[in-house]
Amino acid sequence: MKKLCLLASILSVVGTAIAGCNDTPKANISSNDSTNTAINTSLENKGLQTIGVTLGDLGNPFYVALQKGAEEQAKKIGDGIRVNTVSSAFDLNQQANQIENFTAANTDLIILSAVDKKGVKPAIDQAKSAGRVVIAVDSAVDADVDAMISSNNVQAGEIACKYIGDRLNGKGNVVILNGTPMDSINQRVSGCKSSLAKYPDIKIISDQNAEGTRDGGLRVMTDVLTTFPKIDAVFATNDQSGVGADLAARQARRKEFFIVGVDGSPDATKAMEDQDGVFVATAAQDPAGMAQKAVEVGNDIIQGKKLSNSQILVPVKLVTRDNLGSYKGW
Repeated sequence: MKKLCLLASILSVVGTAIAGCNDTPKANISSNDSTNTAINTSLENKGLQTIGVTLGDLGNPFYVALQKGAEEQAKKIGDGIRVNTVSSAFDLNQQANQIENFTAANTDLIILSAVDKKGVKPAIDQAKSAGRVVIAVDSAVDADVDAMISSNNVQAGEIACKYIGDRLNGKGNVVILNGTPMDSINQRVSGCKSSLAKYPDIKIISDQNAEGTRDGGLRVMTDVLTTFPKIDAVFATNDQSGVGADLAARQARRKEFFIVGVDGSPDATKAMEDQDGVFVATAAQDPAGMAQKAVEVGNDIIQGKKLSNSQILVPVKLVTRDNLGSYKGW
């Protein structure tokens, strides 16, 4: 009987030990689950780490200002944020490939100034499907982006060409130096024509694509000067083509007309300071401010904040030789 009691006691101790051993792995599993959850939460809340920016042409000061604005805002948010800016050279295929590369590289925020509002849609759709935040700046796109931030380009054309109409006292021959058929350029031309339509005695004698470059402005304006003996004013859809037109006027020794551009670029302000030139005004944008806003909004979206308005228009202002001294520039 004593032997049976001893055996029962031994079995009881062993059973308790076995139960204790069985409990230990359960505790470890629970601990590992908590650790994994913490890691996953940390990864989910990592915030903005990488920004990919694809622009029209980094040879243009406007796009350089956009690049700097994005970099400046990224530094304000955090020193470790990487900004990769590339130039598409106004080539749709190249820009689409750049967006696809940003998507494949798990870039958190993609910012683009679209060279083709419709053609870039498939690349944007792919980026959105992959969970990227996509923000368009300067030019609208026919795609579902998280936000669109641009200058009021219709307003830019309106105030530039109202200045032309008023300065001509409602009468004269006007040349339009058009640009790459992107949304922002189209809106400027639309705004310009809307203003000029209020002056029945103003005639648009030429409307050609100067490609948004200084060389394009020089080339097109040289041809226009050869074709038309009387020109009263030129509306350049961006400052670079306007500066090129100013150079063409100098080379042809023609000073009977004046040029109004859009951008407010350093090249334009320099041309306006030269009294021997014919560049007299520009509808000034704030490209750095647009890019800063894009990074700020993109970071907010990544942090889970809701936008009150995804369409953000930045006003422009007319800078002339008369108020050039108060213009801070880019």
